[in-house]
Amino acid sequence: MPLTFEFDPAFSPALRDGITALWADVTNAGGAVGFVPPVTAEEIRPDLLKHLVAIEQGRTRLLVGRDEDGEVAATAFLTLNDHRLLRHWLWLYTVMVHPRHQSQGYGRDLMAATADAARSIEGIEAIRLTCRGGTGADRFYAACGYKEVGRIPGGIRVAPGDDRDDIVMLLPLSPAGA
Repeated sequence: MPLTFEFDPAFSPALRDGITALWADVTNAGGAVGFVPPVTAEEIRPDLLKHLVAIEQGRTRLLVGRDEDGEVAATAFLTLNDHRLLRHWLWLYTVMVHPRHQSQGYGRDLMAATADAARSIEGIEAIRLTCRGGTGADRFYAACGYKEVGRIPGGIRVAPGDDRDDIVMLLPLSPAGA
């Protein structure tokens, strides 16, 4: 059964807890979403709070995917640029699909829903993201239409002696239906 996506959902403690649990589960399954396993929900909360503050300030938008039981199964945070010369594109952060839902096409569904959400924001012409080298995420994003536009060798230090490339990818958006 496909995920149901909601852009800019009403925030609640249940949604907060669902995102926190998703983030911890994705990290602990080896996902490259800003932490290195093992991680607890309490370690995730301060980073989620930063996203929530940005949402409250109107700088970030949230896309949530729910499974057939209504549980948070996927997320993406779309962050707007506040600099006048960069307002035509946005950043995509914390793209996650719960490990129990992976390999079912939900990641591609999430990326398509993210592109649709970005197109609904006036003036947005592209989505930019970064991903950690050595994880295969760059191949996944390329399969979703993103192009590598930059790479910082060793830009991400996962652990002492384990530096990964910081890969910058871009998806130009065309008007819906074009």
